[in-house]
Amino acid sequence: MDTLNGTSAQLPWLEFSIFVFSVVFVFVAFKIVVLDDDDERPVSLKIPVPEQCSREWTGELLEKPTIKISGSSAIRCYCPADGRLLGLVNPSTPDGIDRAIAKAKDAQKEWATTTFKQRRRVLKTMLKHILDNQETIATVACLDSGKTKIDASLGEILVTVEKLKWTIKHGEKSLRPERRPTNFLMMYKYNEVRWEPLGVIAACVSWNYPFHNLMGPLISTLFTGSALVVKASESTAWSTQYFGSIARAALVSCGHSANLVQPVLCWPQTASHLTSHPDISHVTFIGSRPVAHHVALSAARSLTPLCLELGGKDPAILLDDVKDLKKVASILMRGTFQSAGQNCIGIERIICLPTVYPRVVTILESRIKALRVGSALDDPNDVDVGAMISDSRFEQLEQLVTDAVNQGARCLVGGKRLVHPRYPKGHYFQSTLLVDVTHSMRIANEELFAPICVVMRAASLDVAISIADATPYALGASVFGTATKDLQRAAREIKAGMISINDFAVYYAVSLPFGGVKGSGYGRFGGEEGLRSICNTKAVCQDRFPGMISTSIPPALDYPIEGAKRAWEVCTGVVELGYGIELFRRARGLWRIVKNG
Repeated sequence: MDTLNGTSAQLPWLEFSIFVFSVVFVFVAFKIVVLDDDDERPVSLKIPVPEQCSREWTGELLEKPTIKISGSSAIRCYCPADGRLLGLVNPSTPDGIDRAIAKAKDAQKEWATTTFKQRRRVLKTMLKHILDNQETIATVACLDSGKTKIDASLGEILVTVEKLKWTIKHGEKSLRPERRPTNFLMMYKYNEVRWEPLGVIAACVSWNYPFHNLMGPLISTLFTGSALVVKASESTAWSTQYFGSIARAALVSCGHSANLVQPVLCWPQTASHLTSHPDISHVTFIGSRPVAHHVALSAARSLTPLCLELGGKDPAILLDDVKDLKKVASILMRGTFQSAGQNCIGIERIICLPTVYPRVVTILESRIKALRVGSALDDPNDVDVGAMISDSRFEQLEQLVTDAVNQGARCLVGGKRLVHPRYPKGHYFQSTLLVDVTHSMRIANEELFAPICVVMRAASLDVAISIADATPYALGASVFGTATKDLQRAAREIKAGMISINDFAVYYAVSLPFGGVKGSGYGRFGGEEGLRSICNTKAVCQDRFPGMISTSIPPALDYPIEGAKRAWEVCTGVVELGYGIELFRRARGLWRIVKNG
């Protein structure tokens, strides 16, 4: 009987739950079917999958894998993990760049008149395609850059869909006209700031993340109403063609011109024609500091504004009160070895306080020794770290390690190039652990962009912050610990554009503004600041009550001015009335205006 009564008592709650669920279901269904505008519904794309993505594809194995061909201007594309030829790409000429810019400029005129709904639909279409084709996108990125599929998922796909989702959800709010305050004298005015399309924007992006580095500026540029000419690295020319086709197909499927996106592939000596072009309104550059000097000089010819992201020497400070060191070590490993260390916001220096230092070294040594290097396309379950983009820097990396050891550092793991037994033509460097590094060593100051873990000791938090700030770079940083006071102090005092507390690079996973200071460049992309930075920021001041109150020049100030003394008194009175601190001064200002006006 008690059981029956209990069951009976629960029935109203069950019925109520069913009722609530039904209401929610009907509301969601109504929103999807009725409220969602057709302008925002994504379209399915049909883009041919490159034959190289097939497991049956073999490809020609190059004897000496390089992107240059003797006696030819073509770009030779190959897989850095195994040396197989992917294909040839004819580079753009200055005339070709002119034509690309002209097409983009013409298409942008109509695109600038589109609504945010129409632009969101294009982004949603790209988002849908990416979610439906993650395997293909990751495979293309792996083939052209040598990274593993896990690295492609986290560094290419995840951050791209995050940017798409953020822009779809928050982009319109970021670009909506913003009301600004007025003052006493101009109280009859209504002030706002508008963000309008710039026109044709150029992006020169690096090879380490061929998909995301292309899609990142593309997403922002299209949403602001501008067109994009994107110059990808010649080292990843093959994948650029495929990745660019995703955006172009999305535009066409939604009824817009594919010419809004113009991928350009050229040798470095031709790139200045793009960055100095008078029809380019803004340039985003992702690359090295030496090349950035040439880009800035080139853009200066046409006074084109720049956003420069130039890499870093990101520190990770570990305080002595770190609780779960194994958990932190996992973050350090991902931050150091993702994409074989070829990551501008990768962890390049681990700075430990005295107590935690030996424990960190012990954990890292065993983990780094266990890392497996190779091609993830053939051995997806047996590879942790992929290939590097080329072997051109191997001698330099080996020399940096040797110099550090000669000055007292200890190389516990790796330190040299690796001739892979299965992929002898691939570009591999041993996963390396270098400890007892001091800030006077070259390896602690030069960006490595390689699978090399550098561990340094600091006597105190003061010293750790000093070491963190000792390089020319200042892009990102991390700090791990428990005491909030110390964590916040490190976040406040470290010179960097971005800080993660008890984590690594998470600011990139939540679309915060991305960029650095000092030698890491200037400007920001990502988030609200990134969208607005590639717009024309237009200030608009208009009458609050049109036809009723408007600006009127006092007779004493009207040209031609009849009495300079009277005019001066009126000017003084206006300043005192509008900006006087004491009431009597403002009253005196009003009297001067009335008396002389």
